[in-house]
Amino acid sequence: MRSHLLNDTTAERYRRSVADGVGRVAARLASVRSPFSGVTPDALRPEIDAIDLDRPLGDNDSALDELERVYLRDAVYFHHPRYLAHLNCPVVIPALVGEAVLSAVNSSLDTWDQSAGGTLIERRLIDWTAARIGLGPCADGVFTSGGTQSNLQALLLAREEAKVAEDTHGRRRLRVFASDCAHFSVQKSATLLGLPADAVVPVPVDRDRRMRPAALAAAVEGCLAEGDVPMAVVATAGTTDFGSIDPLSEVAAVCERFGTWLHVDAAYGCGLLVSPTRRDRLDGIERADSVTVDYHKSFFQPVSSSALLVRDGATLRHATYHADYLNPRRALTERIPNQVDKSLQTTRRFDALKLWMTLRVMGADGVGRLFDEVCGLAADGWRLLAADPRYDVVVRPRLSTLVFRYIPRDITSPAQIDRANLYARKALFASGDAVVAGTVVDGRQHLKFTLLNPETTVSDIAAVLDLIADHAERHIATENGGRLARAS
Repeated sequence: MRSHLLNDTTAERYRRSVADGVGRVAARLASVRSPFSGVTPDALRPEIDAIDLDRPLGDNDSALDELERVYLRDAVYFHHPRYLAHLNCPVVIPALVGEAVLSAVNSSLDTWDQSAGGTLIERRLIDWTAARIGLGPCADGVFTSGGTQSNLQALLLAREEAKVAEDTHGRRRLRVFASDCAHFSVQKSATLLGLPADAVVPVPVDRDRRMRPAALAAAVEGCLAEGDVPMAVVATAGTTDFGSIDPLSEVAAVCERFGTWLHVDAAYGCGLLVSPTRRDRLDGIERADSVTVDYHKSFFQPVSSSALLVRDGATLRHATYHADYLNPRRALTERIPNQVDKSLQTTRRFDALKLWMTLRVMGADGVGRLFDEVCGLAADGWRLLAADPRYDVVVRPRLSTLVFRYIPRDITSPAQIDRANLYARKALFASGDAVVAGTVVDGRQHLKFTLLNPETTVSDIAAVLDLIADHAERHIATENGGRLARAS
């Protein structure tokens, strides 16, 4: 069994085995003709359940053959131009090279004596990102598993900073303010931090689904009038549903007026940091106390690759705990850079290497141009939807998301229209021809394109809109036919 361990004696076997796996994936990618096979859980589950994990196959070829059947054949392929659903991007090849390297070396980014150069590469990328944001000379941060973890840590830091005001003024309740369109992880984070269910105060949005600064100011004033502590404001730079960007400068002014921590969730919109043409849409982000970025959304990185950045690196002390066997206090005086001092995680992958390789091969402008392409595609898609009488599109995109609703002719029942949109999405997914997302807007079912693939074209969008309309019309015809049959 030692022959399976990666070391100096098995290096050639490692090279061949990984090459075989890469070859299988490359062949599959070359042969994919749709983003999904349409397989159902009930159809696939028996195949996986029938595998006896206590009886190994013994060789890589057999295991890869089996993997073709239970995974690669039916995977959802984000690289396909008609995958238009969630915030999943196709990935760039330099990042995949980094992924292969980091997996094999298997550095753990918690302490210097487990990662050495990896620690410094991560720190360099944190400095680079903080500079792109404009957070100033005291900024710092750490890579995380994703936006949810970044948001959790940001609110942890905000809570600990707010405790000073709570102790000074004898206040009890902490409040977090976020728009109606903020990510669900804000509420989840508040719960994990032990805050009550009503701790997150929703702030109304305007017609473009952006936080209203005047409403925010009124909400914070009301909080103070009740003797509570405005712990943090979460502004969103790229909401999941609409890609809307809160007016960051105006929100920052409100936070500065009241001395409230400003966190900007730019998990989606962070691609604008490297955009050659749209960087101004993030104006005001430099005034944040903390920022979430997800490179695995708009930097075209494999999952996971995310980070939390803070204006004042000293605030990261709220996540610092020492263990004599890992990061003893003396390491601080010896200036040993242990990243675990900043992180909610202990063992942590060297995910920064993927971004490092991407920047060293493609450059920031190269990544930014890809993100510009999908933003431009969304603008073209919006014009297509706005001119199509079959659809009602909600807002003009600021990033690369389109939210819309199929409106059939001669149907006035909102509930029936809801059912048609729900059915169309499910039928399209079952066909495997395309994958789109769904959401609820003002209580009504809508559909959503999240465009993160520069290979997607306006023709692809038009074709998927035709498929949606066809599925919806079939459902309506079936539903109305059933009613007529029952009436007769």
